Amino acid sequence: MTAAQFSSARLARAKAILRSHVERDVRDGGIPGLVALVSRRGEVHVEALGVRDLSSAAPMERDTLFRISSMTKPITAAAALILVEECKLRLDDPVDPWLPELAGRRVLRRLDSPLHDTVAAERPISVRDLLTFRMGFGQVMAHPDAHPILKAANERQIGMGPPQPAALPAPDEWLRRLGELPWMAQPGERWLYNTSSDVLGVLIARCSGQPLPVFLRERLFEPLGMKDTAFSVPEQAVARMSTSYFNDFQTGELAVYDPIGGQWSHPPAFPSGGAGLVSSIGDYYAFAQMLLEHGRHGGERILSRAAVELMTSDQLSPQQKALGGLLPGDFDHQGWGFGVSITTRRRQLSAPVGSYGWDGGLGTTWSNDPSEGVIALLMTCRLWTSPRRPPVALDFATSVYQALES
Repeated sequence: MTAAQFSSARLARAKAILRSHVERDVRDGGIPGLVALVSRRGEVHVEALGVRDLSSAAPMERDTLFRISSMTKPITAAAALILVEECKLRLDDPVDPWLPELAGRRVLRRLDSPLHDTVAAERPISVRDLLTFRMGFGQVMAHPDAHPILKAANERQIGMGPPQPAALPAPDEWLRRLGELPWMAQPGERWLYNTSSDVLGVLIARCSGQPLPVFLRERLFEPLGMKDTAFSVPEQAVARMSTSYFNDFQTGELAVYDPIGGQWSHPPAFPSGGAGLVSSIGDYYAFAQMLLEHGRHGGERILSRAAVELMTSDQLSPQQKALGGLLPGDFDHQGWGFGVSITTRRRQLSAPVGSYGWDGGLGTTWSNDPSEGVIALLMTCRLWTSPRRPPVALDFATSVYQALES
């Protein structure tokens, strides 16, 4: 008999802690409902707590569907690495042949410069720049009108805020609009969030000759058995969706960000490689397990060991980290690989050095820990209110590690 990987008593404590977040009044940060998964070396535990819709009191289930937003990014990175392994893309080649709209970039002298105050880009954008978020353009934690470049980007509706799939144009038009703007930084200079993954999605489609949803389905989702993961939910599965809520700071009440049958119930014009997917906890577990198994799923190899090791290795230089992440201090104990954050210094019970993963701002979080063989997944139906993880996510991570048996 295989020894237990988790203490049953401590798992019960973890469940009680999660339940306390669900039962807490939503005015105090409570979560309507969640699904949590933790696994270690073959032992898997899943809990579904609360409701997925407040108006109907429909219960959370293990197969409830969630908008995973930025947890799309690691999947897009893995898809790009498939093309790298096939030598259809090379990491340090310019993307200009595939994305001519982004050739000959101009770069702002400063982030707050007028749009005409630019210099020439010192070099083209590479595939590696997209994978590491160093292409020179991205989201900035500031008011949408704080700088001319942010105002212009928001006016063009290229996805500078929370995911809104119904608001974005088709890929060719999206890339044309992005190509009208100067870059915020020189290619390779600094890490800037999100936009690189959306550009990477367009690159995958053009390089492969397939729409991004088709490529992901054929090369990742079907081989991994991820039957519930897509850019929209088919009619027969809409009943399993959760309502997405956010905190209305003026009233203190929860408000609906996206209802069941909302924006994600129809195929979007722009399949966002940065934040567009819907998934279930079981589906994402299959993806996470493939990475933890060095690219294998059952008897099939999805990625090489070398590709997974590269994807989950810190790719940022000290100089790039010094320029900051989403918030000051982000890279004091973290690095960035290809679409994933990597722990470089242990500061918590959770997150040993070498663990990796990412969060979704619509209420999800994932981490893989190769040293302990742990996968931890939490999916909730409430938006995070900050780039910093909320208490429910921090307590979940702590609870996972306090429950390890040895």
